Amino acid sequence: MTTETNAKDDFFKIDPEAHLIGDMKAVNHFPGVQMWWRAIENISRPMVTGMPDSFLLSLEEWEMIKSADPQILLRCMDKHGVDIACLLPESMMDTTGYTSRWCTNGEMATVVESNPGRFMYQPNISPIKQRGVANAVWELTYWVKERGAKIFKFYPPEDTYINDPDLWPFYEKAQELDIVLDIHTGFCWVPPGKSKYALPIHLDDVARDFPGLKIVAFHMGYPYCDDLNMVAMGHPNVYVCLSLLVPWALCAPRKFAKIIGEALRFVGPDKIIWGTDYAGFGFQIAAAVKGMREFQIPQDMQQGYGYPAITQDDRRKMFGGNLARLMGMDTKRRI
Repeated sequence: MTTETNAKDDFFKIDPEAHLIGDMKAVNHFPGVQMWWRAIENISRPMVTGMPDSFLLSLEEWEMIKSADPQILLRCMDKHGVDIACLLPESMMDTTGYTSRWCTNGEMATVVESNPGRFMYQPNISPIKQRGVANAVWELTYWVKERGAKIFKFYPPEDTYINDPDLWPFYEKAQELDIVLDIHTGFCWVPPGKSKYALPIHLDDVARDFPGLKIVAFHMGYPYCDDLNMVAMGHPNVYVCLSLLVPWALCAPRKFAKIIGEALRFVGPDKIIWGTDYAGFGFQIAAAVKGMREFQIPQDMQQGYGYPAITQDDRRKMFGGNLARLMGMDTKRRI
C-alpha cells in the first residue's frame, strides 16, 4: 500500500461507514437541513471535548478541513492505513420533506468505480417504507444482481420503526440475497430524524424472524448499549459496530472502556466491528484508527467489572476481520 506516512500496524482495516454527503448547496434552504446542521454543531462538543493536545498537534491542516472530495478520503485512508472504505451516500430525505436525497446511490457508484480496489459499494436503501417497500426490494435486488453489492445501509430515523411489520418483505429479500445490512441504532443525533424509530431493542424482533440476516448495528445503539449487547448476545446474526464512538478512546477513555468492555463481555470479539462515521473530516479517521490501535481497558476496570483485556487478535478482528468474514473477503492481501 502506498502511504504518505507508514501505517503503524499490520491490521487490515475496513471502514463500513464512510459517508458521501454530496453537494449541500442544492438542499441547504430546507428548514430540516438547517435543523440538521445545528445539531452537527452541538455534536462536536461531546465528541472532541478532552481530546489530548498531543493528538490534535499530530494532525495536518487538511485533516481538520471538511471536504467532499473522495481523493481527500483516499489520502486519509493511505495515511492511516485503511484498506477499504464502504462508501455510504447520505439520504436524509426527512430533512427535505422527502423531495430530494443528499447523495444518490448512482453518485456513490461513480466514486467507487473510480477506485474499485479501495472503495466498495454500500447503497443506502433508505427510506424503505416512505417510498414503498416494493421499490426498495427492487433496488436492493438490482444492486446485488447487477452490480455485485454486498453491504447496504438502512437509516430508520428518516423512515419508520426497525421492527415495523411492513418491512418484513424487505428483510426477507435481504436475507435471501445474503447481504450485510448496516442499521443505524440508538439516538438519531441529528433531528429532524426520529430517535424512537432506531431503538436497538427493536432488532430483537427482526433477528428472531430472520435469523439468517446479517445485521450490523451502527453506533453501539448509543446510549442504549446495554440493550444492544443483550440482543446481540442472544442472536448470532446481530453484530455491534463502534462507529462514531471510537474517538472516545482518546478523549474519554473510561467511558469508552465501559462501552467496549461491555461489548467484549456480552457479545465477544468475533461480533464487534470498527468504523469511523467519516463525514468529510480526516481527523475522524485519524482518531478512530489511533483509538482502536492503541487503547487498552484500564487494569482497575478489568478487575472491577470483569472486562477482558483487548488483545492484538481482538483488534485484528474488529478492524476488518469480522466484517470481511461476513462479506466473504480475503484480508491476507493488502492493497
